[in-house]
Amino acid sequence: MTGSRLRRLSRFLDRYWLDLTWLVWFAVAAWYVWQKWTAIQYFSLGDTDDNMRMMQVRAWLAGQGWFDLTNYRLNPPKGFDIHWSRLVDLPIAALVLIFRPITGAFAAEKLAAGIAPLLPMAIVLAALGATVRRLVAPLAWPLAIALFLATTVALGMFMPDRIDHHGWQLAMLALTVAGLCDPRAARGGATVGIATAVSLTIGLELLPYAAMAGGIVALAWIADARERDRLAAYALALGGGTAAGFATFASYANRVPRCDALTPVWLSTVVLAAGLLLALALVSPRHAGVRLALAAVAGAAVGAFFVLAFPHCLGRPEQVSPELYESWLKNVREAKPIYKHAFRVAAPIVALPVIGLIGAMVATWRARGGAALRGWAAVTLFAAFAALMLLWQARAGPAAQLLAVPGAAALAWAAVPWLLAPRWWPAKLLAAVALFTLVSGQFAGLAIGWFNVDPTSKYMRRVNRSTGRCLTLPAMAPLNRLPRQTVFTFVDLGPRLITLTHHDAIAGPYHRNGDAILDVHHAFERSPAQARAIMKAHGATLLLVCPNMAESTNYRARSPAGFYARLAKGETFDWLAPVPLKKGSPFRAFRIS
Repeated sequence: MTGSRLRRLSRFLDRYWLDLTWLVWFAVAAWYVWQKWTAIQYFSLGDTDDNMRMMQVRAWLAGQGWFDLTNYRLNPPKGFDIHWSRLVDLPIAALVLIFRPITGAFAAEKLAAGIAPLLPMAIVLAALGATVRRLVAPLAWPLAIALFLATTVALGMFMPDRIDHHGWQLAMLALTVAGLCDPRAARGGATVGIATAVSLTIGLELLPYAAMAGGIVALAWIADARERDRLAAYALALGGGTAAGFATFASYANRVPRCDALTPVWLSTVVLAAGLLLALALVSPRHAGVRLALAAVAGAAVGAFFVLAFPHCLGRPEQVSPELYESWLKNVREAKPIYKHAFRVAAPIVALPVIGLIGAMVATWRARGGAALRGWAAVTLFAAFAALMLLWQARAGPAAQLLAVPGAAALAWAAVPWLLAPRWWPAKLLAAVALFTLVSGQFAGLAIGWFNVDPTSKYMRRVNRSTGRCLTLPAMAPLNRLPRQTVFTFVDLGPRLITLTHHDAIAGPYHRNGDAILDVHHAFERSPAQARAIMKAHGATLLLVCPNMAESTNYRARSPAGFYARLAKGETFDWLAPVPLKKGSPFRAFRIS
């Protein structure tokens, strides 16, 4: 390519970068819908949260109140209290309403579930592109897109049928980073504040990152009083946005001082913090030491307010009983530190965050004394924080990979001049592929696959296969031939059962409903007589089990002489009558007499 053509291409990529980003997003979204079309048709909502999200949308469209998020198909007639908000329901419901007159209700839900998760990806691509343009180079934005599309767990949050709220929260996190790096202080502060408020309205999963973002904005102001506009805009957007989110989306159940959602607990704390930050921005003393002291006083005031006003929230926000924590919550895989996971699982998650942190640190060092120093410092702090979060819970993986993209892009961009130098083009192509494989962290997964490192055991393959079969539409649909009734089944099977059949269930893996979860645990782990009494108390008339499902292995391991272990061994009970199911069904069903 001649120099003049290269310059014209560069100007085109620079001028129309955002339009081209939307075009790339549309092409990527179309590709994934086509690639996942079979899964979309089979309504493959693989996670319990995805199923509950669809049930929440379905109930709202059927007439349930805007502020009533109780799921009455679980633990009837009382219902199940869900701590979410309706914010993420809006795009899913809109797509259902668009498609329903054309395709019918069920097909409309399938299409909505396939398309909705791809919408926040557009925000992510634009935000990462803006960040990389500001910090790396104006023409480096395609690298950000390519690196994001090469992530493992982060990209998975945006795949068709992944309709829960994690994709939208990651989109707000990407916007937060873009705001921190925005050279226009007021616009950047407002972006961070609005993105944080939206994320908190959706849920508290990224609360630590929200606090980190606020800390970075405050630190920038402490270091440079000229950052007062960013701090003031952030405070106004954060306080006003959070209050608006609570007023518009907080359910009836979230209007009491609970600790696990945007309730009066976090609303008052965030609004107080925003008010104090706004006051600091308006005062803005000339000396950095004074600004540091005032910021410390403000932080101490917010902390003291939280401790004195809401002492019950100083522990785990779920506030589950010790028994439920021991039997369930502490065993949730994604809640365990990354080093407690198998190497073949942990290495592909960790590789990109480590590389991105190295790249961000190098870029920060190279930017010292320059205009990009503040932005790179913010990215480095965020990337380091996200990497450390992996040592607490593996569920930090998607955020850690997302925040690693700018640093990885900086490393890759440093090699671009060498790749553009006159050389034999096959060698340059091979070098480019090798470089991208390295900086994107793809080498970890490839090496594990090539060398068969830490292979999955035969037992785990059997468990995974059984779990997967029981969650499918072909396995569940024949259950609709049975009269509608309350079914006693595994906790992890409940949300899928009520989504795909007309039956009701007892429990799902949601901490606010600990009594119902423990009832299921007790029934399967205690004596047959106690199991029968618990099932009768819940009005269940059908027992449904999935042999070798992951949850069932816990019951057998914890209570080898318990009801489920005895049932799994083939023991019969006079109060259970086998119900014939379709040939090849992975389930076993029993009439409870």
